[in-house]
Amino acid sequence: MDGYTGVIMKRIKNKTKNKIMLYGRNSVLERIKANPKSIRRILVQDNFDVPNIIKQIRAAGIPLERASKKKLMGSKRAEDLQGIVAEVNPFEYAPFEELVAIKQKVRPTLLFLDRIYDPHNLGSIMRIAACFGLFAVVIPQHKACKVTEAVIHVASGGENYVVVALVSNLTNALLEAKKQGYWIVGATVEEGEDLSSTELLFPLGLVLGSEGEGIRYGVEKHLDKKVRIPMKGAPLSLNVAMACAISCHEIAKQR
Repeated sequence: MDGYTGVIMKRIKNKTKNKIMLYGRNSVLERIKANPKSIRRILVQDNFDVPNIIKQIRAAGIPLERASKKKLMGSKRAEDLQGIVAEVNPFEYAPFEELVAIKQKVRPTLLFLDRIYDPHNLGSIMRIAACFGLFAVVIPQHKACKVTEAVIHVASGGENYVVVALVSNLTNALLEAKKQGYWIVGATVEEGEDLSSTELLFPLGLVLGSEGEGIRYGVEKHLDKKVRIPMKGAPLSLNVAMACAISCHEIAKQR
């Protein structure tokens, strides 16, 4: 298996001795559908009564345990577990070198995240990327949020369908993407061309910066073009996840 799907499969086949706790009905159900082999066991509250989920757990041959609310809360501290917790293999990052070298007819669009610290934003971006399809997320190893339990919970199953690469240096990753034929644009708040009227070139890499500081100069100087989302309303800015969703819609439409 090759191409984008092959990179996903290579990622999820990796093994590790660590574990993470996945919680919430949507998150657990999507994991059962997409990657049941990554689930070690599932705990449900003793009064949990969702026949569809129980049926799929048993059909997949996943060990199932019923537990009191106290025991369930002891396995994972969260505001609302929705009566179900899954012990799963930890998230595995995809090899960037293989991702950027994919030569399929339509290559994945790369979302480079520059200093995104909020787990909710990262989880939302992963979910957005998964929903639009053929997007991959690239995050730096330092000064950025990693894929944690909180991120996966927000992604609501999106982590099963999107590749995330962790790189030691975002600038070097951009330069490597450009060597592989990628055209790199950066999303800005004020300056830049109107995204809705800009003809994008593919394969494409989109850089999204932090809400407070935007894209760093060391990254910005390697952009081929800057784009902005046209807004005629109040003088406010969108958060990075909202900006990502609008940008992905336009990219998918042109791609």
